[in-house]
Amino acid sequence: MTGLDSLWLVLAGFGAGVTGSVAGLASLVSYPVLLALGLPPVTANVTNTVALVFNGIGSVLGSRPELVGERPRIRRLAPIAIAGGLTGGLVLLTTPSSAFAFVVPLLIGLASLAILIQPQRAPRPPAPARRPTWKLSAGVFLVAVYGGYFGAAAGVLLIALLLVTTAEPLPRANAMKNVLLGLANTVAALLFVIVGPVRWSVVIPLAAGCLVGSRLGPTIVRRVPAAPLRAVIGLAGLGLAVHLGVDAYH
Repeated sequence: MTGLDSLWLVLAGFGAGVTGSVAGLASLVSYPVLLALGLPPVTANVTNTVALVFNGIGSVLGSRPELVGERPRIRRLAPIAIAGGLTGGLVLLTTPSSAFAFVVPLLIGLASLAILIQPQRAPRPPAPARRPTWKLSAGVFLVAVYGGYFGAAAGVLLIALLLVTTAEPLPRANAMKNVLLGLANTVAALLFVIVGPVRWSVVIPLAAGCLVGSRLGPTIVRRVPAAPLRAVIGLAGLGLAVHLGVDAYH
């Protein structure tokens, strides 16, 4: 790697951190850059997952105001997210990717539509978190599996799930997404550090950019009106679904 490559990785990490903490689309920015640098797909995916641990750290630090009152719900969902992330990492290391390639565009497309058509709610103060339903728990596990496996637009899936099942406004749903996906990604990354082909020379500059960018993302969500932000997230997710669909079904 050259110094210019490292600079591009820092910039890619910054972009991934911002988009990941805002819309859950970090891998849409970072993964193609790793492929462009010549990393094989599995190595790029594993390396990207390890670097995105710092995306989770920055996102959670920036989301602390929105997480007030959410500790009981997160405490119940955290083990589910961790189990899902570990499962997804194991799936990546032991199975071919062809099965996921066909279903992922549909999942991302449906989640993006759910974000676009979900009714808007007036802002409200934090309310006591209710016990998660079985539908929410199952959905968190499945999204965490996908997050540990690859993760492109996993945040879109999880935001849509949280908006529908918890009745929380977008900033609080986004904050919960940052925590749960951060946990799923971290446990998958730990697995990859032990047995995966991690390219550490790439992880360091990419992670540095992710940490800075992800710290800014929740501030954007907090200050930008919810309606246009939901539109951006939903349309970006639809664009990614179309792109992945063309690759998978061509």
